[in-house]
Amino acid sequence: MANRVIVVGAGPGGYVAALKAASLGAEVKLIEQAEAGGTCLHWGCIPTKALRASAMALDQARRLEEYGIQAGGEPRANLSAVMARKDKIVATQTTGLGRLLAAWGVELVTGRARLLEPDRVEVTSPEGGAQALDCDRLILAPGSSPADLPGLERDGEVVLNSDDALHLSEVPASLIIVGGGVIGCELAYILSTFGCAVTVVEALDRLLPIPSLDPEISKLLLREMKKRKIAVHTNKVVSRLERGADGVTAVLEPPPWLEPPAKPGKPLELKAAKVLVSVGRRPAGGGMGLAEAGLVLDQGAVRVDDHLAAAPGVYAVGDVLGPGRPLLAHMASAEGKAAAANALGQVAEVDYRVVPAVAFTAPEVAWVGLSLEQALEQGLEAETSSFLPRGLGMAQALGELSGVMKLIHEKNSGKLLGAHLMGAHAGEMVHECALALKLGSTVSDMAHTIHAHPTMSEALAEAADAALGQCLHGPPPK
Repeated sequence: MANRVIVVGAGPGGYVAALKAASLGAEVKLIEQAEAGGTCLHWGCIPTKALRASAMALDQARRLEEYGIQAGGEPRANLSAVMARKDKIVATQTTGLGRLLAAWGVELVTGRARLLEPDRVEVTSPEGGAQALDCDRLILAPGSSPADLPGLERDGEVVLNSDDALHLSEVPASLIIVGGGVIGCELAYILSTFGCAVTVVEALDRLLPIPSLDPEISKLLLREMKKRKIAVHTNKVVSRLERGADGVTAVLEPPPWLEPPAKPGKPLELKAAKVLVSVGRRPAGGGMGLAEAGLVLDQGAVRVDDHLAAAPGVYAVGDVLGPGRPLLAHMASAEGKAAAANALGQVAEVDYRVVPAVAFTAPEVAWVGLSLEQALEQGLEAETSSFLPRGLGMAQALGELSGVMKLIHEKNSGKLLGAHLMGAHAGEMVHECALALKLGSTVSDMAHTIHAHPTMSEALAEAADAALGQCLHGPPPK
């Protein structure tokens, strides 16, 4: 029986795989070249949410008079204190994770891994020494790194990536964010709240240009960004970047895949102190000897079967699987559990149909399942129903009125196909919709589930009622 498992990468995919394997009785070694927690804990989910919490607190402080609170002076961000708080949170989580791994008997090995054989891994320590480790099963979870753009390569000073944004020593006076995806939009909110003049440049025709996200959400987010004086240019790319003593000048033009207008105008020039490139991530399996060990790669991404096997005895999870799957921490964790179970003789698959996603913008955006366009492309007879949170007593009490709750469902059966939420606490509410999708529930099931009052979640019940033509807190159906 296989009982020696090596896991490469201690991010949310790798460390969860290690814990799962240990829980099944395996002897587990977890190899990590930096610190346990991976991108999520040190460069992504946790530090960005710590910064966002500070931005939200500053937002609230500026609105105190709306709530009848008198305060003296204009609140502002103390960036060094904000960063210190963020670092403390990351350190606390890192220490806790180390203790958790030790409690489960997982041995953490520090160093860079390279495959010698599918059952043999060489680990080079930070000091340069190397050792070879043998295993019965191998699970790869090396994660990903921020992608560069030609002509916009990171220098860490003027051209930044998302990692650099988490260690700024001062708020830039102005910043161009190249990429209007989740990371770009989250950082736009955070840095603009701290006092930076932010411009977002997106090559596609909308913010959050994700096929599984309803386009109406993108339009509403654009409106909210404009309210915050965040400038947005869609259908534009940075064709040229000129560095100067006082910052950069970015030349914007339509992307090459768009048909040029009959009378092309002058390229748009934007000046800023710095540029932040946020155009996705690339698999971080380079230099690990993956192809030499018999694994099949597709533009750096590892190919796996339905059980996450990349080769006999070798499994892969998380961002190293490439953009064909959701690059999400919780996705990697789900894959890590499944891969460990499969490696140790069980049979497990991941349900990619029900993967909730959240953009921690202001307000939050969350979605799960299909968009209307995807449902129609699949030949489903689908329709939408929606409700505006501003109609809720809780939204009025919180002073959080913006957004929409939209459900996608089959016309005749009412079966839920997807949910697209924008509003306060959308990231928490999306899990009700995920469970409904998982169970094959209908909008009738959701409408007849009693929701506590007053809560923001009532908007989901109202949207479900609207699907049935029975929404009493909106105008009568026409």
